[in-house]
Amino acid sequence: MAQRIAHVTLVVRNYDEAIAFYTQKLGFEVVEDVAQGDGKRWVVIAPANSPSTSLLLAQAASDEQLQAVGNQAGGRVFLFLHTSTFWDDYHRMKAQGVTFLEEPRQEPYGDVVVFQDCYGNKWDLLGPKPA
Repeated sequence: MAQRIAHVTLVVRNYDEAIAFYTQKLGFEVVEDVAQGDGKRWVVIAPANSPSTSLLLAQAASDEQLQAVGNQAGGRVFLFLHTSTFWDDYHRMKAQGVTFLEEPRQEPYGDVVVFQDCYGNKWDLLGPKPA
């Protein structure tokens, strides 16, 4: 049986605010946006031309969920955005106002820099070295 992780839930403060950040600042695409009633939506976003894992945006619906917004990994890097065009993506994102928490660095596994999304979740932008 073939399995894969299809979506990772990302708790957000507001659907439209999150969509604007991810599409305008990171260049993601909205894959699905379907109203489910009572203000809930099924919102799936992914990097352009990404055939695998996507993010399911879930608008916080309780105080407990609101507390998780921006801290879903307890202050650690939460998500890893792999790219084959590291420097182009880094400069484009920087020009779009994305907050980087450090300068890009080279690691044995590739070029990497930590940035944060509009809520403070930490991400790695990673240009893996060829195998």
